[in-house]
Amino acid sequence: MGKRVGVEVSIALADAVKLADADVIAAYPITPQTHIVEHLAELVAEGELDAEYIPVESEHSALSACLGSAAAGARTFTATAGQGLELMHEVLYVASGMRLPIIMAVANRALSSPLSVWGDHSDAMAVRDTGWIQIFTENGQEVVDQIICAFRIAEDPNVLLPVMVHLDGFNLSHVIEPIEMPTEEEVCDFLPVRRNPLTLHPSKPVAMGDFAPPVVYTEAKWAQEQAMMAVKPTILDIWDDFAKKFGREYKPVECYKCDGAKNLLFTMGSFSETAMTAVDKLRDAGVDIGLIRLRLWRPFPFEEFRAAVKNAETLLVLDRCISSGGPGGPVASELKAALYNEEKKPKVVSFVGGLGGRDITVAGFEKIILDGLELAAKGQEREYEIVGVRE
Repeated sequence: MGKRVGVEVSIALADAVKLADADVIAAYPITPQTHIVEHLAELVAEGELDAEYIPVESEHSALSACLGSAAAGARTFTATAGQGLELMHEVLYVASGMRLPIIMAVANRALSSPLSVWGDHSDAMAVRDTGWIQIFTENGQEVVDQIICAFRIAEDPNVLLPVMVHLDGFNLSHVIEPIEMPTEEEVCDFLPVRRNPLTLHPSKPVAMGDFAPPVVYTEAKWAQEQAMMAVKPTILDIWDDFAKKFGREYKPVECYKCDGAKNLLFTMGSFSETAMTAVDKLRDAGVDIGLIRLRLWRPFPFEEFRAAVKNAETLLVLDRCISSGGPGGPVASELKAALYNEEKKPKVVSFVGGLGGRDITVAGFEKIILDGLELAAKGQEREYEIVGVRE
């Protein structure tokens, strides 16, 4: 039976990696991810986790070390944030192209310049097309649960792809929350010992990530894409099994007070819980509004998203990132594309806010909702509205 504890989310995340019995941890601390790899260093130094802890000189090296360890069959973990994720960018494609089940926690933060170590989703959006499975979390419990699920998802023989688990920098990484930590026995029962179908071995040499001339590159990328689009049933099965064992359910798209709602607000990450309170207050005041939160970002759950909004008239979307010079927030742009061929679709109103750690309070979400409904009624002149900016 798990134990309910009050603990910083970064520490709980590191403890979840220990429960998953990771073999190799590559570490380059960067704010706000630092506490994760620091605590893992303590666990390894004190003998509580039997793993190789590899301190490296950069994030590029951290993920490169992960390539080698995962290719050799080791259960592999690393963590990063913001500029660190960008420094990994080149190697992200290598990991997914080689089908290596690496797990990475990303404590999301803004990108420079100007320098900002505070949270938004610019780092996540910059790597959305790198071939990694990507899961967003709302609170500390979800962080722990999704780290454990991520190892099983990545290592499933039907998947064999790397997984990012996103948690908002500071808003989640540095807060203390009540979290139910599962026991080692419970995690062992849920997460089997890793067995790789193909690994590097001195006595059976193989080549991975080879040179691909034009005659085969397209086929290789198409095979990778087909593999990515085929993983959702496995993710759903693993989340169902997790719910049976631990009592907590997860879905690719999650709805809050959406039944009968003609107007919906769309969020990702830790802001979703603040938005829920705003939805509660406005519903009590007679405003027709529900909330949709996205859990699975890649592969994008088209079917579940379209089903969730099929009866809505208005969809208000909050992005914590600017698609500079583009059509607005990257998430809003993607949702519009997902709905483009639907005969019946809601009007999408795009907002950008919460950049670089700027808070959005419950009152702020109430304003977004009320402003969004007004814009939907009269028409949005600009591609997106920016929240709370001082002009």
